[in-house]
Amino acid sequence: MTVALMWEARALPGRSPDLVAWTEERARELPRRPLRRESFRAPEDRVLVITWWDAPYDADLPELPEPGSDLIARPVHRWRFESLGGV
Repeated sequence: MTVALMWEARALPGRSPDLVAWTEERARELPRRPLRRESFRAPEDRVLVITWWDAPYDADLPELPEPGSDLIARPVHRWRFESLGGV
């Protein structure tokens, strides 16, 4: 089964490049490697990271931590999705 973990944070104004660098560094430090990982920059200084894992939906999977308050404008949002198969 494939599980996707989505992590989204809004950077403080002007700190988007710093938040992107922070997420890339933290992603390399995950204790286990995901099947795949993608990072995105979005409008309003948002950064989104999606990791895909070969694991049961309720598995204890490593996630990116919360950045320091010097980087983010609000708490991190997290989602977990289970693949329903191809269309």
